[in-house]
Amino acid sequence: MENIDFKILLVDDEPDILEFVGYNIRKEGYTLYTSSNGKEAIKIAKEVKPHLIILDVMMPEMDGVETCKELKRIPELKKTIITFLSARGEDFTQIAGLDAGGDDYITKPIKPRVLISRINALLRRSTAEQPEKIVILGDITIDNEKYIIIKSGKEIILPKKEFELLSLLISKPNKVFSREEIFTQIWGDDIIVGDRTIDVHVRKIREKLGDESIKTVKGVGYKYEY
Repeated sequence: MENIDFKILLVDDEPDILEFVGYNIRKEGYTLYTSSNGKEAIKIAKEVKPHLIILDVMMPEMDGVETCKELKRIPELKKTIITFLSARGEDFTQIAGLDAGGDDYITKPIKPRVLISRINALLRRSTAEQPEKIVILGDITIDNEKYIIIKSGKEIILPKKEFELLSLLISKPNKVFSREEIFTQIWGDDIIVGDRTIDVHVRKIREKLGDESIKTVKGVGYKYEY
């Protein structure tokens, strides 16, 4: 994968992590920026507009979850992918990270080769060509090029993964997408995410759309009923 132009922001309050992980990222040819706290990370992200931000969870001043929420509010970072890299492996911490708008959650410790594989997969998705078309279904309009959703005349803002999941389901109304199919198309074969990842994203979409059009097919997956 061509990676010379990719910019990555690594945020962690542990100097050893910045040095070790940073070394492996630079070795891949990526342009790396580092920060030791959330507030500084937000400032750097606004300036350099990275393709990928890697966030620790436990940090002073502003933790990773709050930092992620703030980053997601910045319009120019709308397409930036955010992943957590943390020693906190509890389900509730991972769910909090995904709820904040995180695209992935990687648990420490992780072997350098595996980490780079995850990073490569995330960056491939960040540059994947999106269908340049507008999909209209009932009172919902989806602009896949501009990442815009209009429902009943009102614009709804969704994080990148929530948007892609909704767009996938709406692309074939009433078709049941298996969990495996959703994982592959939205997160990629190279990414290993928790079992609750899809459930969290679906719940957030339902809340923001204000309806129950996304149906759970027990033991199989999800569909957009129309």
